[in-house]
Amino acid sequence: MDYQIDGDNLEVVSLQIGGNERIFGEAGALNYMSGNVRMSTEAEGGFMKSLKRSFSGESFFLTKFGTTGGQGLVAFAGKSPGRILPLEIQPGKEYIAQKDAFLCAEEGVDLDVHTQKKLGKGLFGGEGFILQKLSGTGMAFLHIPGDLIEKELQPNQLLKVSTGHVAAFEPSVDFNVERTGGIKSSFFSGEGLFMTTLRGPGKVWLRSMTLQDLASSLKPHLPSKNSDSSSGGMSISFGKG
Repeated sequence: MDYQIDGDNLEVVSLQIGGNERIFGEAGALNYMSGNVRMSTEAEGGFMKSLKRSFSGESFFLTKFGTTGGQGLVAFAGKSPGRILPLEIQPGKEYIAQKDAFLCAEEGVDLDVHTQKKLGKGLFGGEGFILQKLSGTGMAFLHIPGDLIEKELQPNQLLKVSTGHVAAFEPSVDFNVERTGGIKSSFFSGEGLFMTTLRGPGKVWLRSMTLQDLASSLKPHLPSKNSDSSSGGMSISFGKG
């Protein structure tokens, strides 16, 4: 299967599939497709697996795509500014990703949930109790908000990450959380009480922005209900003219 990623901070991945190839994607992630592509919506893996998958931020149903003959083209895009990360999944080579990161994949890829075994990791790590696990065989694509930073950690190399900024990592990487420091730095540094720690060996992918940070930065600039009511429900715009 050939693929191409286009765009800058609003990337789109287009996949070229043949008559025997099928791909599946997160519901609502389709951007466009050629006329000979047909899609169907399925609860991939049965009821229980679909239910577990919905807890990881994905929809209960996944959409599958195949062609009616010849080569077809299907394209997917994320729902926020960010990057698309291509991952080649092989037997014995799995990846753990932030919940709701999955975008699309070849049919041989298995999308499942990965749960944090320790209470503290899920409660304080910022990544949540439930992550996504990608295994099987084939290409998979994740959508990561913000810019993407890739790091290759050596054995026992430690990387401390602000909570919520871990996008994906290999299972060989040890994921944990720890206090940011003393009482003063924990409460007044603006970095929160805890940080995520990643210990090698293995690859990790970090994101420069979280959706929560984006929403917080935009909130002061958005109209509020009070401002709407005080102006009598009128909307005033100023042009360039």
